Amino acid sequence: MSALSGVPIPSAPPSYEETTGINVNYPHPYPVPEPGQKPDGKGMNPPPYMGQPAPVTNPVTVQTVYVQQPVVFYDRPVQMCCPSCNRMIVTRLSYEAGALTWLSCGGLCLLGCVAGCCLIPFCIDALKDVDHTCPKCRTLIGSYKRL
Repeated sequence: MSALSGVPIPSAPPSYEETTGINVNYPHPYPVPEPGQKPDGKGMNPPPYMGQPAPVTNPVTVQTVYVQQPVVFYDRPVQMCCPSCNRMIVTRLSYEAGALTWLSCGGLCLLGCVAGCCLIPFCIDALKDVDHTCPKCRTLIGSYKRL
């Protein structure tokens, strides 16, 4: 019908920019390569915007922080970095009478071991609390309480 009226039939539908009116007056909607540049898009800069300052590059300072995992102390020596002198050490153990030692002594007294046998728990390291110290700087690092 349009051939009869004299209006030519378009060969392709209008583009998105033509139908919405975006960049109709702007001659190049995308960056155009400068002379001597390849038209593959690499190394092309976007068009400059008016009124926007050029980006300022600030030097970045990187600080590395090493976080030591919490150390759990038991009745065995622990290899670790001493928080006081910052050396790699194996902790030195020292034993002290604690709650389990005194409860064992009291329990033996109740059973009738009054003639000195109730003091046996004070001679057994497996019933005492354990203190971990640094062998280099002699700082108390941690303790293991039996009860």
